[in-house]
Amino acid sequence: MESYLDNAATTRVTDSVRSVMEQVMNADYGNPSSLHKKGMDAERYVKEASETAARSLKAQPKEIIFTSGGTESNNMALIGAALANRRSGNHIITTAIEHASVLNPVLFLQECGFRVTFLPVDPEGQVIASELEKVLTNDTILVSVMHVNNEIGSVQDLKTLSEIVKQKNPETLFHVDAIQSYGKYTICPKQEGIDLLSVSGHKIHGPKGSGFLYIRDRVKVKPILYGGGQQRGMRSGTENVPAIAGLSAAIREIYTDHEEKITRLYLLKERLIRGLLAIDGVTVNACPDLKDIKRTAPHIVNAAFAGVRSEVLLHALEEIGIYVSSGSACSSNHPALSGTLQAIGVKKELLDCALRFSFSVYTTPEEIDYALDGLRKLLPVLRRYRRR
Repeated sequence: MESYLDNAATTRVTDSVRSVMEQVMNADYGNPSSLHKKGMDAERYVKEASETAARSLKAQPKEIIFTSGGTESNNMALIGAALANRRSGNHIITTAIEHASVLNPVLFLQECGFRVTFLPVDPEGQVIASELEKVLTNDTILVSVMHVNNEIGSVQDLKTLSEIVKQKNPETLFHVDAIQSYGKYTICPKQEGIDLLSVSGHKIHGPKGSGFLYIRDRVKVKPILYGGGQQRGMRSGTENVPAIAGLSAAIREIYTDHEEKITRLYLLKERLIRGLLAIDGVTVNACPDLKDIKRTAPHIVNAAFAGVRSEVLLHALEEIGIYVSSGSACSSNHPALSGTLQAIGVKKELLDCALRFSFSVYTTPEEIDYALDGLRKLLPVLRRYRRR
């Protein structure tokens, strides 16, 4: 049996996504900027995808810019917004638990002369609202917050945070990295005070290399790619029509029977946590009590296994067909102690003992049980060889 529990890293594409991508690559392969029928057929896919993405956010199609994925969306949002609004101030606020695709652009902006503040979080990974109030100034031009943390599944109260920001200065932009939350939550940027929102396709069973950035109408963002002026000059370059069409299909599919899908995910999460807590020496991070499970994301569980290094356990599980992660997949080739786990106060001796389990709407209870059975068998053996 195989148990793929690394869906926060990537998901398999669905049949409908693969089918429409094949249609575009094999038949409707025109350049959407071309004036002939092939071009217009391709342009139709892009237009329909804009409408689909916008509808999922209760937004306007003109507020959607297609990108190559979450990293580009975050870079465009942060660098583009900071450069476009520099005359209004030079202060940027983000959190201590952001993904590298937010952290590194922010550090780049810091090198460019912007002042950056990193907000602390509590033991459950929640941004401390009072700390946000303290650090906001009239010079703050941008606040960036990850909706769902990719390592521990903590969820931020976006509306509360955006209200704090806008009360201080209505012109301060509020960016949300929704890469792990889009498809798991219904997000309405206008109701929640969101100016910029980043999405990645391959987290919702769409293709890799697909995503979009929502830019609220009239928000100033400087392009970071220049060329032929596609997508209203915001993102030059010939659109990746197969990926955009695949993303559109994935959006339609993920938001069909959405509440039922999320209910199933929470049942899987509860099943896994109950099983983990029944194993000696296992701690579940950022979800201390099952009664608070819905304060966390439905698809991510982070657990520490005392006495076993995460990398050792990961490969031992892999040997029996169980696939998990030791942190963010984007940083897995550069292993280091997790900044997120440190930020929430995980004990030093457990920082190198944590694994992330993440599931999708296609994960089965049998996969959860198989993973738990594997852990029960492997942990006693691996602990015999623990470092002294």
